[in-house]
Parts: sequence; C-alpha cells; structure tokens
Amino acid sequence: MVGRLMAERGPNLVLVIDDNAANRALAQATLEDEGYQVVLAAAGEAGVAAFVRQPPDCVLLDIQMPGMDGVAVCQRVRELPGGADVPVVFLTAQRDVETFDRARQAGGDDFLTKPFRPSELILRIEAAMKLRRIALERGELVELIRRQRDDVMRLQLQREQLMAFLVHDLKNPVHAISLSGELIARDQTASPRTRAAAAAIRSDSESLLRMIMNLLDLSKADEGRLVPARQRVDLAGLAAEIAAGMAARARTAEVEIAAEVAPRTIHADPELIRRVLENLVDNAIRHAPPESVVRITSIDRGAGIELRVADAGPGVPAALRERVFDRFVQGDTPARAGRGLGLAFCKLAIEAHGGTIWIEDGNPGAVFCVRLAGA
Repeated sequence: MVGRLMAERGPNLVLVIDDNAANRALAQATLEDEGYQVVLAAAGEAGVAAFVRQPPDCVLLDIQMPGMDGVAVCQRVRELPGGADVPVVFLTAQRDVETFDRARQAGGDDFLTKPFRPSELILRIEAAMKLRRIALERGELVELIRRQRDDVMRLQLQREQLMAFLVHDLKNPVHAISLSGELIARDQTASPRTRAAAAAIRSDSESLLRMIMNLLDLSKADEGRLVPARQRVDLAGLAAEIAAGMAARARTAEVEIAAEVAPRTIHADPELIRRVLENLVDNAIRHAPPESVVRITSIDRGAGIELRVADAGPGVPAALRERVFDRFVQGDTPARAGRGLGLAFCKLAIEAHGGTIWIEDGNPGAVFCVRLAGA
C-alpha cells in the first residue's frame, strides 16, 4: 500500500536536516543524481516545519546542531501525524556507543558516520525505506532484524572505542620508552655498549609504535574512515629523514640504508606516506642479510612517481606476492616471516591515495613498489 502511494506520487522525497551547508549540498547532489526529490533544512526547528508542510519518505538528520539537535528533532517527528512511519537516518561525526544509543532511543532507523561516502548514503537511505515498508506488513520480523542489526552495530562501536583507548594508552608509555632510550643514547658519559643498547631500545619502541598505529588505521579502514589529509610532500626529503631515523635499527641488523630518491613533490598525507615507507624499510631490514644495503629509490613516471624499497634477502615467492598484503599473512619460511599488519596497512594507505603497491623480484631479494600521482 505504502509503495503504491509512493509510486503514484512520484520520486521518493528525502528531507535533509543539517546545519552544515557543505554536507547539505553533498547530500542533495548525491540523492538527486539517483532520482530522489530533496528538501533542505539548515536547523532542527526548520526541519520539523518542513516535515509538517510536506511529509517526506525519509529523513536524513544530523545529530549535532545548535538549538534543537537531531535527537530532539527525531523525537518531535515521531509525535507528528505519520511521523512514526517515516524512516530517520542519523548523520554524526561522533562514532561512539553513547551517540548511537541516543539515536536509537530517539527512534532512529540507521546511523551513518560523517564524512560519508555517496554510495553508502544511497544504500542506507534505500535500506531504511525498504525496512519501513516491510515493517508495515511484517512488523515483528522486521523489529527482530532491526534489534539484531543494532546489537551488532553497538558491539562494533564498542570494539572501536576499546581499540582507540588501547592505542591512546599504549602510545604514551611507548613514547616515554623511546625518549628515555634517546636520552641514554646521547649521553656521552655512558659506555658504548650502553649507548648501543639504548639506541636499540629506541628503535624497537618506534617499531612498536608503528604497529600500534597500523592497528588503529586498519580499524579505520574497515569503516571507510581512513581518509588522507593531503598536502605537498617532498619525497626526497622524506626518504632522507626515514633513512637517518632508521639508521640505528639498520646498524643493529648490520645493514645499511641508502636513500636515492629524486626531487619530486606529491599531494598526499605526509604521516601516512611516512609510515608506509617506514614499514617497507623496516620489513626490508628484517629480511636483508648482514652487510647488505636496503635501497629507497624512485622512478619518474610522468604524471606519477614510483617509489621502490629493495632488499637482498630471500625474496617473496611469486605465489605469495598477492596475499602478502593481507592481514596476518606471513612468509612460508622463517627468513621471510612477517608481523602480518605492516604490509596490510601499506596497501590500505596507498589505495586510500588512489595508488597501487606490488612486489617485484629483486634477483636477489624483493622490491616493494609504490606508485602515486604527482602534485
């Protein structure tokens, strides 16, 4: 019955209530491209008034707004004639259990995190409207499905919060260990053996910090939230910094690092690109034989740049080169075993930039190659 009435009236109408003009514009363009009619409101009170004037088929509702916030708007909509049957999809920049619980208790049908992907927005809007239509016919079954979905979502948010707490709590002591190691390594009164041990402690603590950050970013990528904060990055300078910063780690493994990257600027997230290269260099150091050289080089590809990190170790078997970027995949031999997260992070970070990463045969060794667009 509801579907027939909607078909008679024409395209589905979505009411977008958000105090951010850019968010409203993106939602409007995305929805109109898919054939929806869109009504915009820049505040909660205006959104309720728009609902009364022209009841929509779905409401896309920001939670944090001055004056009447999204939760209050949803509660008010549910009290209006016909408001109980209109799906409400909440938008929020806060992805936490408390915000999710508030949205659910107010009568929200779904929960979408900003910044959202246009394709995901369309899928969520369509799913919310379909569930509401089915609920009118088979209410008990849909309510059970919705509760199960909400329980899964809540568990996911709890997992993310726990991950964030762990990362935050682990970062501070690891930073303290690294700083103490550096202070001892710089102490001219300490013995050479003590200073060498302190440098190794600092190097290992930095490796641990990279693993912690990899874990956090892998979790972000699962939710589509690994978004590069792009700015101009000097690749030659970055490669030289990484080579100098990881020199102590290389000396412990009796390996040298040579950075031979040509001057080139790209538009990328400097922190993510730095950690990609650090992970690749760390991987190369672990697999390089003593008295060999780990090389960071580049090839100009015109519109793009190719970065290459090569070692002279046992290499990566051809059959494993695709799978080695999956999480927790390790080499078939102890000589090429890995920690299982560093390379997975590298792939996700490079793909978030629209780039590609792959492995070539170094004959001997392995060459990890990254291609990125230029500035």
